[in-house]
Amino acid sequence: MLLPELRRKVCDLHIELPNNHLVAWTSGNISGRDPESGLIVIKPSGLLFEELTPESMVVVDANGTVVEGTLKASSDTASHCYIYRHMPHVNGIVHTHSRYATAFAVLGREIPCVTTAMGDEFGGSIPCGGFALIGGEEIGKVVVDTLAGSRSPSCLLQNHGVFATGKNAQSAVKAAVMTEDNAAIVWTALQIGTPLPLAQTDIDRLYDRYQNVYGQ
Repeated sequence: MLLPELRRKVCDLHIELPNNHLVAWTSGNISGRDPESGLIVIKPSGLLFEELTPESMVVVDANGTVVEGTLKASSDTASHCYIYRHMPHVNGIVHTHSRYATAFAVLGREIPCVTTAMGDEFGGSIPCGGFALIGGEEIGKVVVDTLAGSRSPSCLLQNHGVFATGKNAQSAVKAAVMTEDNAAIVWTALQIGTPLPLAQTDIDRLYDRYQNVYGQ
């Protein structure tokens, strides 16, 4: 079996999506790219999360052609592959329709950077790209264009949901979790009043500290 460790990691991470209230039923998916071979492990289409096993994961090449697997790959595979081909630093991608973030997406609105946690993680607002239909590379193109020039690892897609990226699949899941958490905070604050903005100089300092100093 190809890429057994990456298969296991991508499979295990899928449980974090329902655990963190990022998905409903079978919606949402995670993929991970092996930096050495360039092969991609992605969720099979339409399976319940509790049905997933490392063996059920699908391995595709950079163009989305199935290399190993007996099940049909996620309907988002072409877009995942497009992102990987155009963002070589990315080795993990997560797609969700998480509730609060998608509420901003259906308005075509970015999530403004009004918390220190957003400054830490995203280095600014979480941008919202345009609309694209599922099934081909179109969504991937919107993601790449939307994240170009942004420090944010994630973005919203108008009327759709969230795409989060990372240096590996776990980092992408973290970005998806933090996207939804901050979307919920901002949405709640908007019900009370107008969130106070953070100065860009403070956002820059927060981002630099978190990315380069924080942690072990």
